[in-house]
Amino acid sequence: MNAEPTSKTRRPLLALAAGWLATRAAMLWLLALGGLPLLGHGSVAREVWRLYHHWYGVLAHGSFPVHDPLWQYPPGAGAVLLSPALLPGLTYFEAFVALTLVCDAAITVALAAAGARGHRSLLGAAVWVAGLPLLLQTPLARYDVQVTALAVVSLLALPRSTRVCGAFAALGALVKVWPALVLLGTPRGRTTRSAWAWALATGTVALGVLAALFANPFGFLREQGGRGVQIESLGGTVLSFAVHAGWPGKVRYQYGAMEFTGPYVRTVAHISLALTAVAFALLLLWRLRARRWTPATPYDAALSAVLLFTVTSRVISPQYMIWLVGLAAVCLTSRHTVQRPVAALILAATAVSAVEFPVLYNQVMACTWTGCALMLVRNGLLAAAAVLSFVRLWRSTAPPPPLPGAPRRSPDARGATQAVPA
Repeated sequence: MNAEPTSKTRRPLLALAAGWLATRAAMLWLLALGGLPLLGHGSVAREVWRLYHHWYGVLAHGSFPVHDPLWQYPPGAGAVLLSPALLPGLTYFEAFVALTLVCDAAITVALAAAGARGHRSLLGAAVWVAGLPLLLQTPLARYDVQVTALAVVSLLALPRSTRVCGAFAALGALVKVWPALVLLGTPRGRTTRSAWAWALATGTVALGVLAALFANPFGFLREQGGRGVQIESLGGTVLSFAVHAGWPGKVRYQYGAMEFTGPYVRTVAHISLALTAVAFALLLLWRLRARRWTPATPYDAALSAVLLFTVTSRVISPQYMIWLVGLAAVCLTSRHTVQRPVAALILAATAVSAVEFPVLYNQVMACTWTGCALMLVRNGLLAAAAVLSFVRLWRSTAPPPPLPGAPRRSPDARGATQAVPA
């Protein structure tokens, strides 16, 4: 099918372009006004010009940060943090924001191209264009847009090239781990073998190159183990309400986030890890039992997997919503997706996230009733989205019920089905 825009799609594409320009200009304006109290007193931009720039200086000398509790990212993140050097005429902050906008535009173009092809939908591109600004200026000052771009390209490339799909998933995983989950829903057989093999090969080669160019590529692993319970996580919401019941815990800045300290925090962290293991087991069970694949199944499975891992994590930072909006947008490029109500819940949770950070973050840190209510709503929406997403994914891929009077079928030794006399 010809992917060139027709007269029916040209006007929506122009509207998307105009919407992208208008909303991104508004996000840049908010970033420039970031010192205002309701926009975080400059805390949003500070991560780039202070923390990222500091790491840039370390990486430029040929080493990943060592003994730095804030460095908790895979080695591929180093390449992203060094990328502003590609624009030498700008400051580090200006170059980082410019490259983030380039990646944002690339995601929009990829979603629009996928939506304009054949009998697909431009709704995915529209959700990305309208959904990202719900986080105000935050997406421009985090490198999650870059990571999401790798995951989006990986998924959208799957119908045409399993090699490209696997390669981009591996590169994304080297930057922030979670893009590896986009390969969960690849159709069985040759498609899965090819995509996973290319992911393994690309990841191995890229990791080898990074290990050869930089010292201490695996230093981030020792810092991950010390993470506690972030105040914005599901466990953090429970502890926030526990404060009002007399729990003596405190909020402290550590490991790059505001986390709870005090009695039972380690127990809550262990419960979160156990729930993540349960989520992994459910996804593995789905993969083993799934029997029907539609063109949207790989997209739906990726969104469901990332949702489950996000909800059960010890950390749910506002920028994590960028991942979910991007994956929801990919799902909505296909008319076969079963994740439309899930996408609506994600957009609602994204809007609440912007109120929680940066607008009323002081309320969340102080565990006031307002802060507790905000986190209950945001995390409640995410939890509902995760459950709904997985249930709809499971039902969409389960074998159809046998017709009345039809012979029962049981799996043969190869996993296929065969008729069994009634």
